[in-house]
Amino acid sequence: MLICVRTTLNLPDGLIDAAKRQAGAEGRSLTSLIEEGLRAVLARADAASSVPVLPAYGQRDAPMLIDLDDRDALWAALDAADDQ
Repeated sequence: MLICVRTTLNLPDGLIDAAKRQAGAEGRSLTSLIEEGLRAVLARADAASSVPVLPAYGQRDAPMLIDLDDRDALWAALDAADDQ
């Protein structure tokens, strides 16, 4: 069962006028245009939050501690971190 909620949005006149023109030009309702926009923004936010944040250690101007192209050094550092 689909449940819809009515709400009031306070939008600038110019923005709502442009949205109404866009919806009319596409032959759709203002509601469907706003719904699509909200879904796009939320999908972008979900995609951004799914990107893992890698931990950072040390100082930015310090030399790199591990050469990521050196697999052996990388695995050794990861193994050492697991042992701690």
